[in-house]
Amino acid sequence: MLSTPPAVSLAGCLREVHHLALNVKDMQASRYFYGTVLGLHELTGSEVPETLKKEVAAGKVANFKTPDGTIIDLFWEPDLTPPDPDPKKGFTRMNHFAFDIAPELFDRAVEVLQYYDVLIDHGPVTRPTGRGIYFYDPDGFLLEIRCNPAP
Repeated sequence: MLSTPPAVSLAGCLREVHHLALNVKDMQASRYFYGTVLGLHELTGSEVPETLKKEVAAGKVANFKTPDGTIIDLFWEPDLTPPDPDPKKGFTRMNHFAFDIAPELFDRAVEVLQYYDVLIDHGPVTRPTGRGIYFYDPDGFLLEIRCNPAP
């Protein structure tokens, strides 16, 4: 834990939800639901993030864009079983959701998480698409704070 807080919180720093990542048991049914039933645009070709191209090509990931620009990533986890088969009684299908932050505020975000002894899953990581850090909320939901590459 840091001796002095870098900031009281990240209030005013997080810009928007960048993406939601869902674990899905049946990729075909999920792609049909998000693409056909909900009518969301499935990312293809150059629209697919560089870090997911191999997984998309292998059929392990599909990406959809909502009308407000939020990305929904579907991660195929065929062996995933929730604690209770009734989805109203258990969550386990959420992989993570990600908040976007300005590149110049990313290190501050990491310091805030460390100051509050937030349980870090992994990171910070640096990818061609930017930087990210993965951590847990008090209920065990995996969250990410990420930024685009610095200009």
